[in-house]
Amino acid sequence: MREFFTVDDRRLSYLDFGGPGTPLLALHGHYNEASAFGPLAEAVAPRWRVIALDQRGHGESDRAGSYGRDDYVADIAAFHQHLGIGPVAVLGHSLGGVNAYQYAARHSARVTALIVEDIGAVVDVDSAFAERLPSRAPSRQALAAGIGPAAEYLACSFRRSPDGWGFSFDLGDTVASQQALNGDHWGDWTAVTCPALLVRGTHSDVLTAGHAHEMTARRDGGARLVELEAGHVVHHDAPARFAAAVTDFLSEVG
Repeated sequence: MREFFTVDDRRLSYLDFGGPGTPLLALHGHYNEASAFGPLAEAVAPRWRVIALDQRGHGESDRAGSYGRDDYVADIAAFHQHLGIGPVAVLGHSLGGVNAYQYAARHSARVTALIVEDIGAVVDVDSAFAERLPSRAPSRQALAAGIGPAAEYLACSFRRSPDGWGFSFDLGDTVASQQALNGDHWGDWTAVTCPALLVRGTHSDVLTAGHAHEMTARRDGGARLVELEAGHVVHHDAPARFAAAVTDFLSEVG
């Protein structure tokens, strides 16, 4: 079910996939939106009830004037407060993964467990991909063709408008968000106190094996690392194994 709430005169949207399970907050990456977690929500039900946020500038949420680290974390805090639920597990992919561990670090009493999908404590990703994306195409098929093999990962964000097909995110906003995401976030990662699972795709071009192992080693109390045969979007490339890793971890720590 899609719901909306307002933060600082901006409307944010989220999908509550429903069910009787324990809430699991989910945060998508760039080029995606809350609906990307539909298969995961189905796989982890009924034990877990996935509630996924369309983060600022994505999906059905309003665009924003800035896309800094504090902005995203404040949105998550407002989202959590709006839901009116107690401490929860939080899962995030890529952009959402950094947002998730920064929220866990800065609001430790509100997060019971953390799952980070294929993103590091140091992020250095250029905006070339976003800059190459077509801004409009005459049809859905033409938009997919203009993107190439990566189109399957962006499909949930395709939108039709009066002047053709494009995305549920603004390309310029995405470039700004990516630039603000880049940096050294070791302080936040090592400040997380709850149990943590780091999931890496073995074919990822974003998170190297060496950096992933360093992340687990530098966490006081450790963090679990699971590596699955997949690219950067592990939940898409290996949905069943990703869901199994998530449920196994949450069952053990919860």
